Amino acid sequence: MGFDYYMNPFAEWIGWFPKHYSREERVLVHKIDLLILVFACFSTWACNLDVNAIYNAYVSGMQDDLNLYGNRLSYLNAIYWVGTIAFQVPSNAILTIVPAEYYIPAFEIMWGMFTLGTAFVKNYNQLMVIRFFVGVTSTPCWIGNVHIINSWYRKQELGKRNAIFYNTYPLGAMFTGYLQNACLTLDGVGGLQGWRWLFIICTIITVPISFIGVMFFPNVPGKCNSRWLTEAEKELAVKRLLDEGFAPSQGLSWGILKRVFKAWPTWVFLILANLYWQTPYPSTTPYLLWLGDNYSINLTNNLSTISYAISIVSAMFFAFYSDWRGNRWDSLLMAGVVVLVCNILLLIWNVPTGAKFFAFIALGFCNGPINLVIAWIAESLAHDLEVRSIALAFVNMGYCILALVVPLSVFQTKDQPRFFAGYIWSVAISVLELIMIPVPLYLERRDKRLGIHQAETDLVIASAAGLEEMSKEIAAGDESISSNEEKKYLDIKVNALS
Repeated sequence: MGFDYYMNPFAEWIGWFPKHYSREERVLVHKIDLLILVFACFSTWACNLDVNAIYNAYVSGMQDDLNLYGNRLSYLNAIYWVGTIAFQVPSNAILTIVPAEYYIPAFEIMWGMFTLGTAFVKNYNQLMVIRFFVGVTSTPCWIGNVHIINSWYRKQELGKRNAIFYNTYPLGAMFTGYLQNACLTLDGVGGLQGWRWLFIICTIITVPISFIGVMFFPNVPGKCNSRWLTEAEKELAVKRLLDEGFAPSQGLSWGILKRVFKAWPTWVFLILANLYWQTPYPSTTPYLLWLGDNYSINLTNNLSTISYAISIVSAMFFAFYSDWRGNRWDSLLMAGVVVLVCNILLLIWNVPTGAKFFAFIALGFCNGPINLVIAWIAESLAHDLEVRSIALAFVNMGYCILALVVPLSVFQTKDQPRFFAGYIWSVAISVLELIMIPVPLYLERRDKRLGIHQAETDLVIASAAGLEEMSKEIAAGDESISSNEEKKYLDIKVNALS
């Protein structure tokens, strides 16, 4: 009786997987969790450390040492996002043809080296160049991992796995402050300031994680060469996804962009996801600035830690709930209503302090369903792996653009703590987000009723079996196809989906 035997009752009880799973599938899910989530979470956690390190370094001596006055910190943040935005779509397109177990770890090493380079910059111009390449090389470590995670799991498993992956961000933010304090004790060691040691230690954490990826991280099902999965498990991984309507890879071609831009999820979720991702923004920087204006540093740090913890709990709550419910929309709707109320309270502003606390903390709680949008996109594009990969990057690119623009426009630091323009923006997009939620729900039901993507999935399955032309003719109702040939095709389809 192995580890999986003792974990199964608990896993069933918490809904980690359904009771009807065979022992073979349970073992496979446990292995996938270990092989994918461990590396993906550590990789993204390290990325978050490196990204946040610049802000911690700024207040720990970097500002004076490199003369980062005026808007220079904002420009450093902007150039990072420019690098990230530029490489989002190309990176995930490349990932569909290059083995993930080498591609993502390779970029992790490069990103670690650029992080190390940050420790030795001499001036602002050098730092600008380094930050651009930190943005470029960190891109596959986030959006690439998103693609791999959403290519291995059944629909009722996606919410929980995306939530665990998302939680690396608040965990990383919580840990960075402690790491910063530890590095400050190294000030002067080796002739280096404490903030420089912060980037060196981030690199020491980052680079070994890449070797974990090379050893354990698998490519997508159908292209997986992992030594840790048996051939039977690799076949089961493909079959169980076909059963959920997830089609295997079709390969990358010049027609991919046409497929991406013709797919309604690309555009609908570009709008819906980025509206929702921005609505709880006041729970981040505006909340911290308000705390800093009214409370001591220690109390501010403690309250911000509590806010991160609430976000983590919320992510898991909504993930389990949405997987249990079998949909994503009602979680987004419930959270969206709360977000609207909270943003209205902050727009009014002249409310009791307790009401402000409620608004900021409840907004942090409503960060939880953020990851469910990713799962919804993956489910809506189950019929096309390559389109799914690029659409995820395209939608995330929208987030990166807004992360660059919004703080510089409606949430300018000079307007703190009132942020009147920012809260008008937040209320407006909260209303638009609630209006947008029914749109993908209607389009999904329409596609299912008309069987639009089922034909595409059947064609991919037949193509994988070497029967592409037959499947096209059957789909077109060609009477020249004999009943035996049609039966052969249908048998292949049934076997693939069983």
